[in-house]
Amino acid sequence: MRLLSRSEEIVLLSIWKLQGNAYGVTIRKQVSKITGKNWSIGAIYAPLHRVEKKGLVRTVKSDPLPERGGRSKVYYEITPKGKKALLETKKVHDSMWVGIFSLEFERE
Repeated sequence: MRLLSRSEEIVLLSIWKLQGNAYGVTIRKQVSKITGKNWSIGAIYAPLHRVEKKGLVRTVKSDPLPERGGRSKVYYEITPKGKKALLETKKVHDSMWVGIFSLEFERE
């Protein structure tokens, strides 16, 4: 089993949450909302291209849109292989957290 990187996991989960409305801008907004950090578009596309290359997502082009100068939007969908990778990653996270009831940081 090959685990997802944290950024790959976050991007895939965002695509799943967006259900059919996942394209660059909406993925970036979702990731920024979830993490509380402002992600650059490059920080989104790097893991997005990796998961696409691994076959975890597929792209679907919209019809050409007049407001985009006749260009299509590229939407992302999670593949069955992507769902499996997310579930395997969740299983590892869950098992790692078993038995940890309190996690406090020591003050220096």
